[in-house]
Amino acid sequence: MKRTVVLTAALLLGLGAAMAQQEIAVKQDNLMRAQAKSLYTVMLKMTKGEIPYDQAAVDAALAQLEQSVPTIPDVFAINPKEDVVNATYGSSQKIWQNKADFDSKVPPVIKAIADVKGKIKDVASLKVAYDKINGACNECHETYRLKLK
Repeated sequence: MKRTVVLTAALLLGLGAAMAQQEIAVKQDNLMRAQAKSLYTVMLKMTKGEIPYDQAAVDAALAQLEQSVPTIPDVFAINPKEDVVNATYGSSQKIWQNKADFDSKVPPVIKAIADVKGKIKDVASLKVAYDKINGACNECHETYRLKLK
C-alpha cells in the first residue's frame, strides 16, 4: 500500500513538473505570438497593401509592442526545456546559455519603438517604422529563435 502511494505521488509530481514546463513554454509562445500579430499581421500587412491603412490599428499595435517587449527578459527567465506542442517556432537553448546577451537584445527594440512613436501618419512612415522595429527584433530572432516545422 505504501509503495502504491509513494509511486502515485512520484508520478503526480513528475506530471505536475511537466505541465509546469509546458505552461512556461506556452506563456513564452503567447508573448511572441501577440507581438507577431502586432508587427506582422497589422503593420507589415498594411505596408504591403494587404489590408487598408488604419491609424487606430497602428497605434494599438505599437502600444501592444511598447507594453509587451520590456517583459521579454522576465517571461524568458525560466528555461522550460521544451517547446510548445505543434508550434512553428521555438526558443533556442542558447537563450539560457547566454541570458545576458539575450536580455541585451531587448533595449534596442524598446528604443526602436520609442523612436517611431508618434511619427507614423501614413503607409510610407509606417514602412520606415516597421523596418526599424523588425530589424531590431531580428537581431534576437537570428540567434535565439528556432524554426521547428
